Amino acid sequence: MSNRGKEVSVIDKNQNIHQPFLFENGFVKQQKNSKFNNMGTCYKLDPSIGNGYYWIYTHENLFSIVIHDFYFHDDYFYESPELEYYSVTYYESVSGEELNPYHRLNPGCIKSYWCSHNKYRAIFHKNIPIRTIGIEFMPKYCNDFLAQRYYDYYVNPRTALISINVTRDFPEMVLLLYQLYHYRGTGMSAKLFYEGKVSESMSLIYERYENEKLLKCSKVSKDDIQHLKNVATYINSNYALNLTLDKLSKIACMGLTKLKKTFKDVYKCTITEYIQYRRMEESTQFLTNTDMTIGQVANIVGYKSASRFAELFKKNFGIRPMEYRNFSRR
Repeated sequence: MSNRGKEVSVIDKNQNIHQPFLFENGFVKQQKNSKFNNMGTCYKLDPSIGNGYYWIYTHENLFSIVIHDFYFHDDYFYESPELEYYSVTYYESVSGEELNPYHRLNPGCIKSYWCSHNKYRAIFHKNIPIRTIGIEFMPKYCNDFLAQRYYDYYVNPRTALISINVTRDFPEMVLLLYQLYHYRGTGMSAKLFYEGKVSESMSLIYERYENEKLLKCSKVSKDDIQHLKNVATYINSNYALNLTLDKLSKIACMGLTKLKKTFKDVYKCTITEYIQYRRMEESTQFLTNTDMTIGQVANIVGYKSASRFAELFKKNFGIRPMEYRNFSRR
Protein backbone atom coordinates (compact mmCIF):
# COMPACT_ATOMS: atom_id res chain seq x y z
CA MET A 1 0.00 0.00 0.00
CA SER A 2 1.48 3.35 -1.04
CA ASN A 3 1.35 6.28 1.37
CA ARG A 4 1.94 9.96 0.68
CA GLY A 5 3.20 12.44 3.26
CA LYS A 6 2.90 16.21 3.14
CA GLU A 7 5.41 18.67 4.51
CA VAL A 8 3.93 21.03 7.09
CA SER A 9 5.31 24.53 6.68
CA VAL A 10 3.54 26.36 9.50
CA ILE A 11 3.06 24.64 12.84
CA ASP A 12 1.21 25.89 15.89
CA LYS A 13 3.06 26.00 19.18
CA ASN A 14 2.09 22.49 20.35
CA GLN A 15 0.82 20.94 17.13
CA ASN A 16 1.77 17.37 16.25
CA ILE A 17 3.76 17.71 13.03
CA HIS A 18 2.76 14.17 12.06
CA GLN A 19 -1.00 14.68 12.43
CA PRO A 20 -1.82 15.31 8.74
CA PHE A 21 0.19 12.24 7.84
CA LEU A 22 -1.56 10.12 10.48
CA PHE A 23 -4.97 11.13 9.17
CA GLU A 24 -3.94 10.17 5.64
CA ASN A 25 -2.84 6.73 6.80
CA GLY A 26 -5.88 5.52 8.67
CA PHE A 27 -5.50 6.97 12.17
CA VAL A 28 -8.29 8.94 13.87
CA LYS A 29 -7.96 11.09 16.96
CA GLN A 30 -9.38 9.80 20.24
CA GLN A 31 -10.56 12.08 23.03
CA LYS A 32 -9.32 9.83 25.83
CA ASN A 33 -7.60 6.47 26.16
CA SER A 34 -6.83 5.03 29.61
CA LYS A 35 -3.87 3.11 28.15
CA PHE A 36 -1.90 6.37 27.85
CA ASN A 37 -1.38 9.67 29.66
CA ASN A 38 -4.10 12.18 28.80
CA MET A 39 -1.47 14.93 28.59
CA GLY A 40 -0.72 13.65 25.11
CA THR A 41 -2.86 12.98 22.04
CA CYS A 42 -3.94 9.47 21.11
CA TYR A 43 -4.83 8.24 17.61
CA LYS A 44 -6.51 4.92 16.84
CA LEU A 45 -5.75 2.89 13.72
CA ASP A 46 -8.63 2.12 11.34
CA PRO A 47 -9.71 -1.52 12.09
CA SER A 48 -9.81 -2.24 8.35
CA ILE A 49 -6.05 -1.58 8.21
CA GLY A 50 -4.90 -2.88 11.55
CA ASN A 51 -5.35 -2.43 15.25
CA GLY A 52 -3.80 -0.29 17.96
CA TYR A 53 -2.74 3.21 18.84
CA TYR A 54 -0.27 6.03 18.25
CA TRP A 55 0.32 8.42 21.16
CA ILE A 56 2.28 11.66 21.16
CA TYR A 57 3.11 14.45 23.60
CA THR A 58 4.50 17.58 21.96
CA HIS A 59 6.14 20.47 23.78
CA GLU A 60 6.44 23.90 22.10
CA ASN A 61 7.98 22.64 18.85
CA LEU A 62 11.01 21.57 20.88
CA PHE A 63 10.43 17.88 21.32
CA SER A 64 7.85 15.12 21.14
CA ILE A 65 7.49 11.88 23.06
CA VAL A 66 6.01 9.21 20.80
CA ILE A 67 4.60 5.75 21.51
CA HIS A 68 3.64 3.25 18.80
CA ASP A 69 1.48 0.30 19.82
CA PHE A 70 -0.27 -1.15 16.76
CA TYR A 71 -0.05 -3.76 14.00
CA PHE A 72 -1.21 -4.07 10.39
CA HIS A 73 -3.36 -6.82 8.91
CA ASP A 74 -1.15 -6.96 5.79
CA ASP A 75 2.46 -6.15 5.02
CA TYR A 76 2.51 -2.35 5.08
CA PHE A 77 4.62 0.01 3.01
CA TYR A 78 5.41 3.07 5.12
CA GLU A 79 6.64 6.38 3.77
CA SER A 80 7.10 9.29 6.17
CA PRO A 81 6.50 12.99 5.42
CA GLU A 82 9.45 15.18 4.43
CA LEU A 83 10.24 16.70 7.82
CA GLU A 84 13.41 17.32 9.80
CA TYR A 85 13.88 15.92 13.28
CA TYR A 86 16.27 13.82 15.32
CA SER A 87 15.09 10.79 17.27
CA VAL A 88 16.14 8.09 19.68
CA THR A 89 13.76 5.12 19.91
CA TYR A 90 13.52 1.80 21.69
CA TYR A 91 12.01 -0.97 19.55
CA GLU A 92 10.33 -3.34 21.99
CA SER A 93 8.62 -5.29 19.21
CA VAL A 94 8.93 -4.93 15.42
CA SER A 95 9.42 -6.92 12.24
CA GLY A 96 10.32 -5.27 8.96
CA GLU A 97 12.97 -3.59 6.86
CA GLU A 98 14.05 -0.01 6.26
CA LEU A 99 14.55 0.71 2.57
CA ASN A 100 16.83 3.75 2.26
CA PRO A 101 19.35 2.37 2.94
CA TYR A 102 18.25 -1.22 3.50
CA HIS A 103 18.40 -2.28 7.13
CA ARG A 104 16.53 -4.99 8.98
CA LEU A 105 14.45 -3.76 11.92
CA ASN A 106 15.06 -5.85 15.05
CA PRO A 107 13.32 -5.80 18.44
CA GLY A 108 15.17 -5.10 21.66
CA CYS A 109 17.28 -2.32 20.15
CA ILE A 110 17.82 1.37 20.70
CA LYS A 111 18.02 3.18 17.36
CA SER A 112 18.94 6.77 16.56
CA TYR A 113 17.76 8.53 13.43
CA TRP A 114 18.20 11.88 11.71
CA CYS A 115 15.41 12.71 9.30
CA SER A 116 16.73 15.51 7.12
CA HIS A 117 13.92 16.30 4.68
CA ASN A 118 14.34 12.82 3.22
CA LYS A 119 11.44 10.42 3.24
CA TYR A 120 11.84 7.49 5.61
CA ARG A 121 10.67 4.33 3.80
CA ALA A 122 10.07 0.94 5.39
CA ILE A 123 8.01 -2.23 5.14
CA PHE A 124 6.37 -3.57 8.30
CA HIS A 125 5.32 -7.21 8.38
CA LYS A 126 1.70 -8.12 9.00
CA ASN A 127 0.33 -9.10 12.39
CA ILE A 128 3.59 -8.30 14.21
CA PRO A 129 3.10 -5.60 16.90
CA ILE A 130 5.03 -2.38 16.37
CA ARG A 131 5.75 -1.30 19.92
CA THR A 132 8.18 1.57 20.29
CA ILE A 133 8.92 4.39 22.71
CA GLY A 134 10.86 7.36 21.39
CA ILE A 135 11.82 10.99 21.70
CA GLU A 136 11.87 13.27 18.66
CA PHE A 137 14.06 16.35 19.01
CA MET A 138 12.99 19.18 16.74
CA PRO A 139 15.60 21.37 14.97
CA LYS A 140 14.61 24.25 17.24
CA TYR A 141 15.55 22.18 20.29
CA CYS A 142 18.90 21.13 18.85
CA ASN A 143 19.95 24.27 16.98
CA ASP A 144 18.44 27.02 19.13
CA PHE A 145 17.44 25.86 22.61
CA LEU A 146 20.57 23.83 23.40
CA ALA A 147 22.92 26.20 21.59
CA GLN A 148 21.61 29.25 23.45
CA ARG A 149 21.36 27.67 26.88
CA TYR A 150 24.68 25.82 26.78
CA TYR A 151 26.67 27.86 24.29
CA ASP A 152 29.96 27.40 26.20
CA TYR A 153 29.68 23.61 25.89
CA TYR A 154 27.52 23.18 22.81
CA VAL A 155 28.22 20.21 20.54
CA ASN A 156 25.99 19.51 17.56
CA PRO A 157 23.60 16.83 18.89
CA ARG A 158 23.30 15.28 15.43
CA THR A 159 26.85 14.00 15.76
CA ALA A 160 26.14 12.51 19.18
CA LEU A 161 22.83 10.97 18.07
CA ILE A 162 24.16 9.40 14.90
CA SER A 163 26.97 7.78 16.89
CA ILE A 164 24.36 5.59 18.63
CA ASN A 165 23.12 4.06 15.37
CA VAL A 166 21.60 0.73 16.48
CA THR A 167 22.58 -0.86 19.79
CA ARG A 168 21.41 -3.31 22.42
CA ASP A 169 23.88 -1.87 24.92
CA PHE A 170 22.17 1.30 26.13
CA PRO A 171 20.15 0.03 29.14
CA GLU A 172 19.96 3.41 30.88
CA MET A 173 18.16 4.87 27.86
CA VAL A 174 15.77 1.92 27.76
CA LEU A 175 14.87 2.49 31.40
CA LEU A 176 14.33 6.21 30.84
CA LEU A 177 12.01 5.56 27.90
CA TYR A 178 9.98 3.07 29.93
CA GLN A 179 9.64 5.69 32.65
CA LEU A 180 8.12 8.00 30.04
CA TYR A 181 5.77 5.23 28.93
CA HIS A 182 4.40 4.60 32.41
CA TYR A 183 4.18 8.16 33.69
CA ARG A 184 0.62 9.30 34.47
CA GLY A 185 1.08 12.73 36.05
CA THR A 186 -0.85 15.75 34.82
CA GLY A 187 -0.64 19.52 34.66
CA MET A 188 2.50 21.38 35.68
CA SER A 189 4.11 18.30 37.23
CA ALA A 190 3.76 16.43 33.92
CA LYS A 191 5.29 19.25 31.89
CA LEU A 192 8.24 19.44 34.27
CA PHE A 193 8.61 15.65 34.26
CA TYR A 194 8.65 15.40 30.47
CA GLU A 195 11.04 18.35 30.08
CA GLY A 196 13.34 16.86 32.70
CA LYS A 197 13.37 13.40 31.15
CA VAL A 198 14.04 14.77 27.67
CA SER A 199 16.97 16.76 29.06
CA GLU A 200 18.18 13.63 30.85
CA SER A 201 17.97 11.63 27.63
CA MET A 202 20.07 14.19 25.80
CA SER A 203 22.54 14.11 28.68
CA LEU A 204 22.83 10.33 28.30
CA ILE A 205 23.37 10.71 24.55
CA TYR A 206 26.13 13.28 25.03
CA GLU A 207 27.71 11.27 27.84
CA ARG A 208 27.78 8.15 25.70
CA TYR A 209 29.30 10.09 22.80
CA GLU A 210 31.98 11.68 24.98
CA ASN A 211 32.81 8.35 26.59
CA GLU A 212 33.23 6.72 23.20
CA LYS A 213 35.60 9.50 22.16
CA LEU A 214 37.59 9.06 25.36
CA LEU A 215 37.77 5.31 24.85
CA LYS A 216 39.45 5.84 21.51
CA CYS A 217 42.17 7.73 23.36
CA SER A 218 42.11 5.69 26.58
CA LYS A 219 44.31 2.92 27.81
CA VAL A 220 41.56 0.37 27.17
CA SER A 221 42.80 -1.46 24.12
CA LYS A 222 40.64 -2.35 21.13
CA ASP A 223 41.06 -6.02 22.02
CA ASP A 224 39.87 -5.40 25.59
CA ILE A 225 36.87 -3.40 24.35
CA GLN A 226 35.95 -6.29 22.08
CA HIS A 227 36.32 -8.75 24.98
CA LEU A 228 34.02 -6.56 27.09
CA LYS A 229 31.47 -6.51 24.27
CA ASN A 230 31.62 -10.31 24.32
CA VAL A 231 30.85 -10.21 28.06
CA ALA A 232 27.91 -7.82 27.51
CA THR A 233 26.56 -10.03 24.71
CA TYR A 234 26.86 -13.10 26.91
CA ILE A 235 24.99 -11.33 29.72
CA ASN A 236 22.29 -10.20 27.29
CA SER A 237 21.69 -13.83 26.27
CA ASN A 238 22.08 -15.45 29.72
CA TYR A 239 20.88 -12.77 32.13
CA ALA A 240 18.72 -15.23 34.12
CA LEU A 241 21.61 -17.54 35.01
CA ASN A 242 23.90 -17.27 37.99
CA LEU A 243 26.61 -15.27 36.22
CA THR A 244 29.74 -15.47 38.34
CA LEU A 245 32.60 -13.04 37.92
CA ASP A 246 34.97 -15.98 37.53
CA LYS A 247 33.06 -17.18 34.46
CA LEU A 248 32.76 -13.69 32.99
CA SER A 249 36.47 -13.03 33.52
CA LYS A 250 37.26 -16.12 31.45
CA ILE A 251 35.01 -14.85 28.66
CA ALA A 252 36.75 -11.47 28.90
CA CYS A 253 40.24 -13.03 29.00
CA MET A 254 40.97 -10.75 31.97
CA GLY A 255 41.62 -11.01 35.68
CA LEU A 256 38.79 -10.11 38.08
CA THR A 257 40.19 -6.73 39.08
CA LYS A 258 40.81 -5.65 35.49
CA LEU A 259 37.41 -6.90 34.35
CA LYS A 260 35.51 -4.94 37.01
CA LYS A 261 37.48 -1.75 36.39
CA THR A 262 37.41 -1.78 32.60
CA PHE A 263 33.74 -2.85 32.44
CA LYS A 264 32.75 0.13 34.56
CA ASP A 265 35.00 2.43 32.53
CA VAL A 266 33.34 1.35 29.30
CA TYR A 267 29.69 0.77 30.34
CA LYS A 268 29.50 3.30 33.21
CA CYS A 269 27.93 0.76 35.56
CA THR A 270 29.05 -2.28 37.46
CA ILE A 271 28.56 -5.77 36.06
CA THR A 272 25.90 -6.41 38.71
CA GLU A 273 24.01 -3.28 37.68
CA TYR A 274 24.21 -4.27 34.02
CA ILE A 275 22.76 -7.71 34.78
CA GLN A 276 19.96 -6.04 36.75
CA TYR A 277 19.20 -3.71 33.84
CA ARG A 278 18.81 -6.67 31.52
CA ARG A 279 16.65 -8.62 33.95
CA MET A 280 14.38 -5.66 34.57
CA GLU A 281 14.04 -4.97 30.86
CA GLU A 282 13.14 -8.59 30.10
CA SER A 283 10.71 -8.86 33.01
CA THR A 284 8.47 -6.22 31.43
CA GLN A 285 7.80 -8.61 28.54
CA PHE A 286 6.55 -11.34 30.86
CA LEU A 287 4.47 -8.92 32.92
CA THR A 288 2.80 -7.52 29.81
CA ASN A 289 2.36 -10.64 27.70
CA THR A 290 1.77 -13.48 30.18
CA ASP A 291 -0.36 -14.27 33.23
CA MET A 292 2.58 -15.52 35.27
CA THR A 293 2.57 -14.59 38.94
CA ILE A 294 5.11 -12.04 40.14
CA GLY A 295 7.02 -14.88 41.76
CA GLN A 296 7.14 -16.82 38.50
CA VAL A 297 8.37 -13.76 36.60
CA ALA A 298 11.00 -13.19 39.27
CA ASN A 299 12.24 -16.78 38.93
CA ILE A 300 12.32 -16.78 35.15
CA VAL A 301 14.48 -13.62 34.98
CA GLY A 302 16.87 -14.84 37.66
CA TYR A 303 15.57 -13.94 41.13
CA LYS A 304 14.67 -16.51 43.80
CA SER A 305 12.86 -13.91 45.88
CA ALA A 306 9.73 -12.17 44.53
CA SER A 307 10.12 -9.41 47.12
CA ARG A 308 13.71 -8.71 46.02
CA PHE A 309 12.59 -8.62 42.39
CA ALA A 310 9.73 -6.22 43.25
CA GLU A 311 12.12 -4.00 45.19
CA LEU A 312 14.57 -3.74 42.28
CA PHE A 313 11.75 -3.30 39.76
CA LYS A 314 10.38 -0.30 41.67
CA LYS A 315 13.88 1.13 42.01
CA ASN A 316 14.32 1.00 38.23
CA PHE A 317 10.83 1.92 36.99
CA GLY A 318 9.28 3.83 39.86
CA ILE A 319 6.33 1.43 40.20
CA ARG A 320 5.82 -2.13 41.42
CA PRO A 321 5.52 -5.07 38.99
CA MET A 322 1.76 -5.48 39.45
CA GLU A 323 1.20 -1.75 38.83
CA TYR A 324 3.26 -2.07 35.66
CA ARG A 325 1.13 -5.03 34.53
CA ASN A 326 -2.09 -3.13 35.19
CA PHE A 327 -0.86 -0.07 33.27
CA SER A 328 0.42 -2.09 30.31
CA ARG A 329 -2.91 -3.88 29.86
CA ARG A 330 -5.19 -0.86 29.91
